[in-house]
Amino acid sequence: MDVTQALKDTENSLRDFIARVLLQKLGSDWVEKCGVAQERVVKWQERQDVERKRQETGVVEERLIYYADFYDLKAILKKHWQGEFSTALGDWKTMEVFLSELEKYRDPDAHRRELLPHQKDLISGIAGEIRTRLIRYRNKMETIDDCFPRIECVRDSLGSIWTAEQPVSALDTGIVLHPGDYVEFVATARDPEDLDLEYGIMTKVNSIQWQGSRYLSLKIDQEHISIDFNVYIAIKSARVYHAYAYYDHVITFRYKVLPSNKTL
Repeated sequence: MDVTQALKDTENSLRDFIARVLLQKLGSDWVEKCGVAQERVVKWQERQDVERKRQETGVVEERLIYYADFYDLKAILKKHWQGEFSTALGDWKTMEVFLSELEKYRDPDAHRRELLPHQKDLISGIAGEIRTRLIRYRNKMETIDDCFPRIECVRDSLGSIWTAEQPVSALDTGIVLHPGDYVEFVATARDPEDLDLEYGIMTKVNSIQWQGSRYLSLKIDQEHISIDFNVYIAIKSARVYHAYAYYDHVITFRYKVLPSNKTL
């Protein structure tokens, strides 16, 4: 397992969960009310500004929580633990130990050292346990048995993002594409029993292509021209059964595809 990626995926799953819960609990200005010191929020904003300057022609994450340090996330969870956080993640003392261990290895200084096998196993186990608890909680909230894998997050290369905290499984990006364009996707997903997953991409005119990598790409062709063009990102486990006919979870990204000489 790529433990660096496991750490990143777990951290981002917690960010998304925190953002969704506190938005509902505190309102749209939840960042100012989340309990961290104002200087910490200013630090997040400074990091976001630096990223905007660095990525002048690229995609910048607009959600401020993505510029918080791991110990900021731990502080927010602790302050607001009673309620949805504790229901999803369990006992705080246990979770505090888990988060403290991940924080230790998330430190930039730790990345400069080669981790020992037992350290990799520890990170993998804790990261897997946290993400599995979140998936099982979402499944129970959606009245689905917790025996199927779920997609946690999908991003496209144009700046659109879907996360598991959103109420629907379709995202209208509002983006106009043309034949010859390429769109890349990266999906983050997890199986409750930690089984390997396959990832697929499909459109109405392209059959699904399964692969082991969570990085997917699509070239826009003439046959994709439509005012309502859907791209389906799907996952499936290696089980003989699935949540649906031949897949376990799917997320839809919606675009407009116009001829090359047309714009809106």
